[in-house]
Amino acid sequence: MIIKNVKIKTMTGKDFENGFVRFEDKIVEIGDMDELEPGFEEEIDGAGRTLYPGFIDAHCHLGMWSDCISMQLEGDDGNETTDPSTPHLRALDSINAMDKCFADAASAGVTCVCTGVGSANPIGGSFAVIKTAGSKRVDKLIVKEPAAIKFALGENPKATYNDRDEAPITRMATAAIIREQLQKALRYKQDLEDYSAKKGTDDEVGKPDFDAKCEALLPLFNEGKAKLKAHFHCHRADDIFTAIRIAKEFSLDYVLIHCTDGGIIADELSEDSPKVILGPLMGDRGKPELANHSIETPRILGENGVKFAICTDHPETPVQYLPLTAALAVRGGLAREEALRAITINAAEILGIADRVGSVAVGKDADLALFSGDPLDITAAPDIVIVGGKTAFRK
Repeated sequence: MIIKNVKIKTMTGKDFENGFVRFEDKIVEIGDMDELEPGFEEEIDGAGRTLYPGFIDAHCHLGMWSDCISMQLEGDDGNETTDPSTPHLRALDSINAMDKCFADAASAGVTCVCTGVGSANPIGGSFAVIKTAGSKRVDKLIVKEPAAIKFALGENPKATYNDRDEAPITRMATAAIIREQLQKALRYKQDLEDYSAKKGTDDEVGKPDFDAKCEALLPLFNEGKAKLKAHFHCHRADDIFTAIRIAKEFSLDYVLIHCTDGGIIADELSEDSPKVILGPLMGDRGKPELANHSIETPRILGENGVKFAICTDHPETPVQYLPLTAALAVRGGLAREEALRAITINAAEILGIADRVGSVAVGKDADLALFSGDPLDITAAPDIVIVGGKTAFRK
């Protein structure tokens, strides 16, 4: 398959004014039109349109809360509020890949999402990065799983457990629960290592009893590319600093999710250079910890050298409006190119999936969105969306 006669925004720094992309399930070739050899059976003539990499929603809950019935028992599968520490839960086991919102995402050019558990628990479980089209079975949509362990600070855990008179009902209890579980996981890791090292020797020790919670947290302590990311839900400045504090204590590869107060502490954040996923930018100041919500936050963080992506937090903002949330950041002063990076290559790099998605490059997944207009324009919609080399949407 070839898409030709298009302007190509690769997000790698080298764009094409009039080029082509040849692909199967992966991108095989990119070039200027004068380099294209004739003879391909399947061609899409872009006729001067612009081709972008598929957009990435770096943090949402797609498939975890079902469309239309999210407030009913049958549609609510995002928070297991029977235990404040549930790292062993896998979002994969809750995602409904046949939810209508998957089609909504693809129709807007959103081809990949990082989706998972809510923020009711201090430790909620794992996230998964998946495609938004290609199969009715979520197992066939996986890009990375697990992609991160979700931790939550601030109002949400407090509000969840306060009515039960059960910990955590304070911020310090929330942090304590996280620390306790991480310490247990470290001890479990050491016991496993001692068992392996001493097995068959005079100093042999028994193998520790299997602990599902600790097992789920072990990848957080791996080295290199095998190290699992820790995603911290945090809005208020003190919660952001608590997330950084805990991450440093346990040497976690962390990402700050939401980071609503980021703009007013940008000078402090620049000292740590954290990775940030901002959003939702489209919404009101509906609770106390959103008091400093501002569409200028992306610009301010960027000016202070903080790398960020932009998310919808679907269903807080419907996933199909990801490009519009990026447009709001432009309205708040962010450069247009940086807004596009925040929903493409920056998102991919922060999630650790840039080897597969986030830019138009040879060897990457053929996730592409063809636009006649500007995707950051409220009236724009893609003409064609390709996911994994197959047409997922055609206007």
